[in-house]
Amino acid sequence: MTIDGLLFFPVTPCDEEERLDLEVFRRHVRQGVEAGCGAVFACCGTGEFPTLSLRDYAACVAAAVEEAAGRVPVVAGTGYGTAMALEFARAAEDGGASALLALPPYLLQAGQDGLRRHYEALADGARLPIILYQRDNAIFEPETVAALARHPGVIGLKDGYGDLGLLRRIIEAAPPEMLYFNGLPTAELSQLAYRDLGVVRYSSAVFCFLPDLALACYRAMRDGRDDVANRLIEGFYRPLVDLRNEGPGYAVSLIKAGVRLRGLDVGPVRRPLSDPSPEHLDRLAGLIGRGLALLEELERSPDPA
Repeated sequence: MTIDGLLFFPVTPCDEEERLDLEVFRRHVRQGVEAGCGAVFACCGTGEFPTLSLRDYAACVAAAVEEAAGRVPVVAGTGYGTAMALEFARAAEDGGASALLALPPYLLQAGQDGLRRHYEALADGARLPIILYQRDNAIFEPETVAALARHPGVIGLKDGYGDLGLLRRIIEAAPPEMLYFNGLPTAELSQLAYRDLGVVRYSSAVFCFLPDLALACYRAMRDGRDDVANRLIEGFYRPLVDLRNEGPGYAVSLIKAGVRLRGLDVGPVRRPLSDPSPEHLDRLAGLIGRGLALLEELERSPDPA
């Protein structure tokens, strides 16, 4: 299985009663695949995994696989404790997913031995390859990652912690075939530093509502056109991060709002998250307009992104 290109983490649509809107989800995934994503990561953080029932999760994973139609791999989120993570993993396998993104265990603060045993049990019980997700209460020491990487079912690590010194030591300790992903919120802001470590894959929440802009930034960083990347970062991504930091849960709420502002009614965020305030929605709309204007400027330049 190959996971390359810009990684698409779709939102999970619902109505005002938080009932899954599977047809809108299908359309959202289809649009992302047709726009040129490298993989679909369904029902992960941006997709509100912790709020989904097993039934809705299974329906979304199967729908994502159908809409991707073999053009790109579909990776499904899983999480909670070991037993529940395995239930979601089996549903993902039944739905045709290619791999799993293993989110941190629910709530618990565990030591390195406990984390290792949890992820080993998940890798033993799941028949899909696993990408570890380092963040919050799942921060790995290099030796732990090296031990987990010896399991044939563990293929990569997504870093949402942001300690590049730690990540460097992990990369040095683990086998060279491990895949690494920048998983920080609004990863574009930090990707140039991750690229210097050899980490070229990253998740882009902005791809959900401005796929052409997200791809322009990805290609600029991939091709070493840092002047273009920095122009997009300073003109769009940094102000977006400033707005994101003004509300708890905005790493998800702003993305779902952005998709709505771009014309696809994906509904509100699910409890316990809250939608952005009217003032913040207005600012987000202005940022979207600024991003589109930047993209037009780049397309008119002699060296378009």
